[in-house]
Amino acid sequence: MIERFLEQEKAITRVLGADKKTCHLVPTWQDLEVLEATNKAVKPLQDFTDALSGESYVSVSCIKPVLHLFKTSLLLPEEEDLELTKTIKANIMRYLESKYCDLEKEELLDMATLLDPRFRTTYIDASKLEVVKKRAVSEISAFCNSTTEEAGPSAVQENTPPKKKMALGAFFKNSAPSTMPHPQSEKTKVETELATYFLIPDIEPDTDPLEWWKLHQPNFPRLSLLAKKYLSIPATSAPSERVFSVGGGIVTCNRACLKPEVVDRLIFLAKNV
Repeated sequence: MIERFLEQEKAITRVLGADKKTCHLVPTWQDLEVLEATNKAVKPLQDFTDALSGESYVSVSCIKPVLHLFKTSLLLPEEEDLELTKTIKANIMRYLESKYCDLEKEELLDMATLLDPRFRTTYIDASKLEVVKKRAVSEISAFCNSTTEEAGPSAVQENTPPKKKMALGAFFKNSAPSTMPHPQSEKTKVETELATYFLIPDIEPDTDPLEWWKLHQPNFPRLSLLAKKYLSIPATSAPSERVFSVGGGIVTCNRACLKPEVVDRLIFLAKNV
């Protein structure tokens, strides 16, 4: 809106100045200076706000990279900036940092960034990297163990086959030295997957992380489970808010008797047709 006003400033001034009732609304140079300073500070944020509000692609893992970009580039005060612009940039950055300083949010964002093959450890604080890795190993191990327990032991066959006579060579199996490697623990397998994941070359920034994990799932069967859990989280509540806004437009006073299943169908049609 501010950018549009500045583009049409001359036309607006001419229209307001032509009428005595509105001539006092003609923007002064101080007003224009404030608008220009504000526009310069907030304009770079629009594209990122729209991108993080998407729902058809991974967005949560982009929060830390975007915050880093804001802090080191887009919201960094410049020499030619007015004091108002510098103040606005500083306040925006302070607000964003306070919004994501909560421990639970930091842990979630660190894990999501780690599991995005485009970023991995790039935007994670070096002092917290080992902690994040250990937490990833712990979560995957716990998930795999719980899955194994739920599956339970296989059912024993009711009809037991007749006992076979033992061959002569079987007596020497127990006495022969074992050359088979010891089976790896679940934790060791997860650690191996994670170490291999970090050795993979960097991928293009426009690669879809979910498609990447789908393609590499055979190589990382355990790690891909954790990636699905975290990368499916939306970065903002905008997608759900859009659904509620559609529902609010459907369920009005004149349609208060609609059945819930009818409302669900109408919302689905409104979002997909």
